[in-house]
Amino acid sequence: MWFKNMMLYRLPVAWQMTVAALEEALQRKPFVRCGSQDLASHGWVSPTGTDCMVLSVAGHWLIAMETETKLLPASVITQVTLDKAEELEDQQGFKPGRKQMKELREAVTQELLPRAFTQRRRTYAWIDPTAGWLVIDATTASKADAVVELLHDTLDELPLCLLDTERSPQSAMADWLAAGEGPANFTIDRDCELRAITNEKAAVRYTHHPLEGDEIPAHLAAGKVPTRLALTFDDRISFVLTERFEIKRLAFLDIIQEQAEKAAAEGDPQFEADFTLMAMELARLIPCLIDALGGMRREERGDLVDKVEAETDDLYEQAVEVVNTTGKPSISVVQRHLRIGYNRAARLIEEMERRGVVMPAGPDGVRTMRVAA
Repeated sequence: MWFKNMMLYRLPVAWQMTVAALEEALQRKPFVRCGSQDLASHGWVSPTGTDCMVLSVAGHWLIAMETETKLLPASVITQVTLDKAEELEDQQGFKPGRKQMKELREAVTQELLPRAFTQRRRTYAWIDPTAGWLVIDATTASKADAVVELLHDTLDELPLCLLDTERSPQSAMADWLAAGEGPANFTIDRDCELRAITNEKAAVRYTHHPLEGDEIPAHLAAGKVPTRLALTFDDRISFVLTERFEIKRLAFLDIIQEQAEKAAAEGDPQFEADFTLMAMELARLIPCLIDALGGMRREERGDLVDKVEAETDDLYEQAVEVVNTTGKPSISVVQRHLRIGYNRAARLIEEMERRGVVMPAGPDGVRTMRVAA
């Protein structure tokens, strides 16, 4: 059980949650496969294939969300809709109008759904309640959002904050590249991407390429900024850090794999041995990486529980502007842009839903913009 990516969230160290309480909550929202008319469905499953929804080992918890999605290409719906529109035109003597076409498309979708193929995906999340971390193995923010939103719906309270450091990853990566060396405990690897901040967004990407010499400093001097950089931590874990503080392409090097195999040979189940070692290694990596970025911002230190009440929020208009500009009515998008806690961002999105700015979350947990009539 090895994560390949990390989307990182902060939990208050004093979060009042136990394994038993988490297990009971997840059991109330189990995964159920799509019905004949469902486009998607998601819920909690056992990470180990047993009856337990939470794997707890050495103070680390592992949970898993299962998602099933119907594969119904828009091109297929469009073609069948056009075919039926031609038949309708022959019957009524004139082409269907916009309203009729919309109704036809909806009817075709409902007709094809029961015959659509399905795709299933499992997303794991690791919780370190002692250090206060929620880490999701997801390649994109939207996939991590689905886990966070389901977890938020499952628990009575989920006081999450996105991690915000004193230095931005982009600024820190630029300094490391200019100096030709990584921060303490880290080495720079051979992958990097630099992008111009001009309208053309010209980019230079290095893959398996030495980053020493004058080339990289010249690009930095010309105004390009790093958007991703490959690093290795303590000769044990390699990964790619992005400008958005996403950690991608996690790879646990041979020495860790050998330790896991040894633990399994001594009697520990392989899955649990892998998870335990992974959690312990990541628990070392995360604070070192945060230190390399100047530590957490001062306002995030101490009690991280959002204390904003549910009254009309003075950030509501700004949140609406963020959603309209990005076209993404996502809690984490609002959270990142406004630099606020998860609960406050969730309340802002819920207020937008109440006022009709955004649509309610679909079966897959994703919201969409409300289209004007």
